[in-house]
Amino acid sequence: MASKAFRQLLRALLLVSVLYPPAGSRCHAQAALLMESADGISAFLQPTGHEAVYFARICAESPTRLRRCGPGELGVVIARYEKIAGYDWLAIPLLPYLYSVDDPSEVPERVDAATVHRLRRIYHDEHLLNLPDSVPEGGRVQRGWSQLIGAAYERRIYGFRFATTEEQDNAFIEAMNAGPNRTRFSLLFNNCANFAAGVLNFYLPHDFSRRASSDAGMLTPRRIAWELVRYARSNPDIQLQAFEIPQIPGYRGPSKTNQSVSASLVERGYIVPIAFIAPYAAAVIVADFLLWGRDPLPLAHAQLLAPENMSVLANSARLTLDSDQGL
Repeated sequence: MASKAFRQLLRALLLVSVLYPPAGSRCHAQAALLMESADGISAFLQPTGHEAVYFARICAESPTRLRRCGPGELGVVIARYEKIAGYDWLAIPLLPYLYSVDDPSEVPERVDAATVHRLRRIYHDEHLLNLPDSVPEGGRVQRGWSQLIGAAYERRIYGFRFATTEEQDNAFIEAMNAGPNRTRFSLLFNNCANFAAGVLNFYLPHDFSRRASSDAGMLTPRRIAWELVRYARSNPDIQLQAFEIPQIPGYRGPSKTNQSVSASLVERGYIVPIAFIAPYAAAVIVADFLLWGRDPLPLAHAQLLAPENMSVLANSARLTLDSDQGL
């Protein structure tokens, strides 16, 4: 993921696990692509949002080391971050990632800034002290450990769950633990969506990668989600199902719908000054938007998840993705 050599290692380990699978491990586990809506300043400037991947049968031994889950554990969320102690990816258990707590009964129905700060600080002091002291808490401008927990206080999240095998999960754990975990973050070429694409490439026989023909070659969360939905329509065996995890109100205003780069430029009017400065570039952006930029997703009928029924995300289910479902 972070390098060509690491991607080759992932593929090699998966091949070994397929050729020599552990006995009795044919049952299906689950994973889910998490497309997180845009919030804060980015919601107005470039509302592409954030992307992470949830695993139902993989848990975090620490934020930088993975293991198989034990009974009753809900799994882990893994994502790429820009500036956290030089790590390329970090793993956080599902409930803390969403709400900064371990017990769903402790999730407030409404929060303010002081409550969010308190919940994050308590979780950090109990579980994240192994991060270097040099990592700040962070905030709206400066990035820090606060972005690892309490995501549902910041934004609405859509989950696209797909089936995985235990052999794949075991190989993924081995590869992630053995591979390099040093950041090579690049907004244009190695961002959170590129990380998610690498995970999907590991699990599914499809090329989830950036296209020069769309978004100027940049991968965005909505593009990866659309590619996964399109793949599922011709491959129903992955049992894709869509879920919505609502934003907890009170801390910030409602997050904004994920958009492609071209869609945000056209729909927010940024294309007008671009047309005056570089009319040919504006024409290319509009063509990109009309041909590829809208990326319809089946979100209208996504199943709502509350903190107390988050275990549904780990269960096996099936959703028919009709072509007329879209956002």
